[in-house]
Amino acid sequence: MCLQVTNLPPTKTPRPRAEKPYRTLPDSAFIPSMMMPNALFAALLLLSFPPSPALASSDWPWWRGPNHDGSTAADAAPPTVFGEDSGIQWSVPIPGRGHGSACVAGDRVYLATADESTQIQAMHGFERATGKLLWTTVIHEKGLTQKINKKASWASVTPAFDGERVYINFLSGDAVYTTALDLDGKKLWQTKITDYLEHQGYGSSPAIHGDLVIVSADNKGVTGGAVCGLDRKTGEVKWRHARAALPNYASPVVLEVAGKTQLFLTGLEKVTSLDPLTGKVNWEIAGATTECVTTTPTDGRHIYSSGGYPKNHVAAIAADGSGKVVWETNDRVYVPSMLVKDDRLYATMDSGVALCLDAATGKELWKGRLGGNFSASPVLVGDHIHAVSESGDYFIFKADPAGLEILAKNKVGDEVYATPSIAGKQIFLRVADYEGEKRSERLVCFGE
Repeated sequence: MCLQVTNLPPTKTPRPRAEKPYRTLPDSAFIPSMMMPNALFAALLLLSFPPSPALASSDWPWWRGPNHDGSTAADAAPPTVFGEDSGIQWSVPIPGRGHGSACVAGDRVYLATADESTQIQAMHGFERATGKLLWTTVIHEKGLTQKINKKASWASVTPAFDGERVYINFLSGDAVYTTALDLDGKKLWQTKITDYLEHQGYGSSPAIHGDLVIVSADNKGVTGGAVCGLDRKTGEVKWRHARAALPNYASPVVLEVAGKTQLFLTGLEKVTSLDPLTGKVNWEIAGATTECVTTTPTDGRHIYSSGGYPKNHVAAIAADGSGKVVWETNDRVYVPSMLVKDDRLYATMDSGVALCLDAATGKELWKGRLGGNFSASPVLVGDHIHAVSESGDYFIFKADPAGLEILAKNKVGDEVYATPSIAGKQIFLRVADYEGEKRSERLVCFGE
């Protein structure tokens, strides 16, 4: 990896407009509990990718973080001891329900929400230093009409940031749309990706690559799904690749593997590699189950697929176009995405068991029980893994092939489905609390 040091473009101070193109909630609805110092900026770019906006090492700009693989920047130093009443820099209530993670960029934090009581899907922009609400933009209204899984939400997507715009995908009515906002929350464009029919919900997050934002919407509708490359500035569809009419939930990811930049999608009973600039197929093999949720990581030679329906599997696929499935196990890693560290594959299984495999051979090195059930994906911070259960237990354990060593266990809330966004010295986490049967959500910033 090579680093290029530059500055993020300055963020604008929200200012009154004669005609508001979006709806704003009062600041009093979001009251931060504590203050924190501003983050320092140092830029990070992967040289192997086409020119893209500069990213600060103190950012978490999209799903699976700055490196697209669930790992933080090298200089990340989040706290290890915190909880419901400790280590909180600020905490703000969030209307409705969502399982998407926070997008952290510069001095802003962006989050998608959906409120079934008002039938609104929206984006919120917060001040990173205090949690103060800067703006709320309503993206869709009255579109929460399909039946979804009880563990799903209408806002399960993590926004993506490109230095100038924020992108979000929503299922609204019978179709999936991508919307671009400026840093003040103004809608810039909205593009329909495809019609959508699904029994579980939708949760595919956008990926930034060069001048494109890449989005997908696999589903079992009559016309099937699609993965598209959209012009970041205009929303114009630059390329479209049709997908089979089967249910699937994985997000697209662009990785440098086997000496080539490739766009990967798993599921639909296939593992697919596309050229991210054109959408043309590099290679495609029968190598996954029908339904996948996880985002594949890589060790530079292989990519790793996992799924849970109609069968459980974890598999290593050679990414050189040979079509070789190098190894496969029947472990159930259905929802949480996996991590690669020093030729080892780490996972938190849905059932609350941590798993370590040899990435080259698939040999099981160890399994260890954490407890509870997991939907959130683990995050790699140096040689530590952060993983939070559905019941709000936040574990930190070593990425060590010798065995499971739990370093910390912190209680952060009553319920957590969202993956932590770890940026610099901070952890941004969406948590839910219960007061009797009443459920409410907060966005919490943990830090020293």
